[in-house]
Amino acid sequence: MHPSTITSIFLLLLLASAPFLSSAFSDLFESWCRQHSKEYASEAEKLTRFRIFEDNLAFVQSHNTAANSTYTLSLNAFADLTLQEFRDARLGLGRGLGSSDSAGTGSGRTPFRLYSATVPTSIDWRKKGAVTQIKDQGSCGACWAFSTTGAVEGINKIVTGSLMSLSEQELVDCDRTYNTGCSGGLMDYAYDWIVQNHGIDTENDYPYRTGEGTCHKNKLDHRAVTIDGYTDVPSKNEQLLLQAVASQPVSAGICGSERSFQLYSNGIFTGPCSTSLDHAVLIVGYGSENGVDYWIIKNSWGTKWGMNGYMHMLRNSGNSNGVCGINMLASYPIKTSPNPPSPTPAPTRCNLLTYCPAGNTCCCTRRFFGLCFSWSCCELESAVCCKDHRYCCPYDYPICDSRTNRCFKGGKNSTGVAVAERKNPFVKLGSWNPLLDQWVL
Repeated sequence: MHPSTITSIFLLLLLASAPFLSSAFSDLFESWCRQHSKEYASEAEKLTRFRIFEDNLAFVQSHNTAANSTYTLSLNAFADLTLQEFRDARLGLGRGLGSSDSAGTGSGRTPFRLYSATVPTSIDWRKKGAVTQIKDQGSCGACWAFSTTGAVEGINKIVTGSLMSLSEQELVDCDRTYNTGCSGGLMDYAYDWIVQNHGIDTENDYPYRTGEGTCHKNKLDHRAVTIDGYTDVPSKNEQLLLQAVASQPVSAGICGSERSFQLYSNGIFTGPCSTSLDHAVLIVGYGSENGVDYWIIKNSWGTKWGMNGYMHMLRNSGNSNGVCGINMLASYPIKTSPNPPSPTPAPTRCNLLTYCPAGNTCCCTRRFFGLCFSWSCCELESAVCCKDHRYCCPYDYPICDSRTNRCFKGGKNSTGVAVAERKNPFVKLGSWNPLLDQWVL
């Protein structure tokens, strides 16, 4: 029996025992909080979240007990958010840009190439090894970047045989001509940026931080994967979109701002939803179930949403826009050229005569009148050098705590609670080498 069915039965039992309704809902909420590691700033905030949870619970129960629905909802990780809060945190397809005519005017755009009209009855690019793991954009409207990297990862695997997870953060930080980081963007602009930069870095080298940062310009030449251009699928033409998906994973804009989309659990999603495009996803295949056709959608909201991060969305709906507008704004990258060879990492320069190994951070260990006379090397890139001159911390955990010898991450969690998340113990700096030993002759 599917977990969503069990949830529906449990809800019906709760409704049948009105005298205990409040306490039963409270117990369910406490269990949900433990499951999703939810913590709140105050009892008042917790009560507010509980009321929202109750409202979403009633919505889930009403949908799941209705007749003839092809999909179910659940109390997923977003069940304590109002729809507006959810929209503000998770959507981000090019603000104010809602058609393929709005983008794709850059040098990398090429005309749509007609594929063979004969396509397989089903295809799943996950089974062909062309899809990376489910990622989580967090409370940053960078869905456009995840859709872009997913499509480039797919075509790179198809052309080169190598599946590499690529850097959304590089797009968020550095692709700023038209796209606006966590405030939204479009895939075509991101493809253009990759073409003009002659490639994109890997996720491992330029990891995601769930927020905007300063562009690491020293990484712009870390071009792990290149593309030669990109193509827009003609809008509102589902047959051409099918041909494209039969050839590779395809980026698509959709409407992701409906409550049923927020709480989707499994099955073939049929809406209702508008065609006001505000979210970006990746189409990684298509198929049929009991005579009902569907697209396979890869989302960027983590594995606790949908079917471990995926959705089946109705295909052949009879509407040229497609369910949630999925036929309206689709595009994909083109790749025919091989990737460039991996560059030899250059050493990190501390000053004119002092260097650390590639990927290290220079930390000053002896300073006199504002000038550094002795350097040590931190094995972490873009690290923070601690004031004790003995240790360093990762750039995303920049607070050095000499009392506990640990690195912390300051800021607030999703509910506004101040946190100081603990990282690993300090990383010890390399041995203090005499300046003369590090001269480059």
